Amino acid sequence: QVLVEESGGALVQPGESLRLTCRVYGFSLDYNVIAWFRQAPGKEREPVASVTNRGKKTYAESVEDRFTIDREGFQGTVWLQMNNLRPDDTAIYYCAADEYWAAGLGSQSDYDYWGRGTQVTVSS
Repeated sequence: QVLVEESGGALVQPGESLRLTCRVYGFSLDYNVIAWFRQAPGKEREPVASVTNRGKKTYAESVEDRFTIDREGFQGTVWLQMNNLRPDDTAIYYCAADEYWAAGLGSQSDYDYWGRGTQVTVSS
């Protein structure tokens, strides 16, 4: 059983930075990927960034110059460093994990394991 836990969401002002943390437990195969998704009110859940246990990182175009994903360890602690936050970054941020998906960011259906989400609000 793979468990996923996120933390770090907060209320911040535009232009500020925030770091989210995701901890994943229970991988059993030799490959895995951990990703961040977000879902704003009234919108579909969208991928933000992903990192495999082999170090391959992928970003959504909307965040690639402001967000950085980093990872430590096979079982996975993953951080999402978000800089120069904007009001349109406001969303619930979810951490997701999978042991098979290997074709970039993917979509919600490509990941088997999910955390409960953490709220990020960017507002003055």
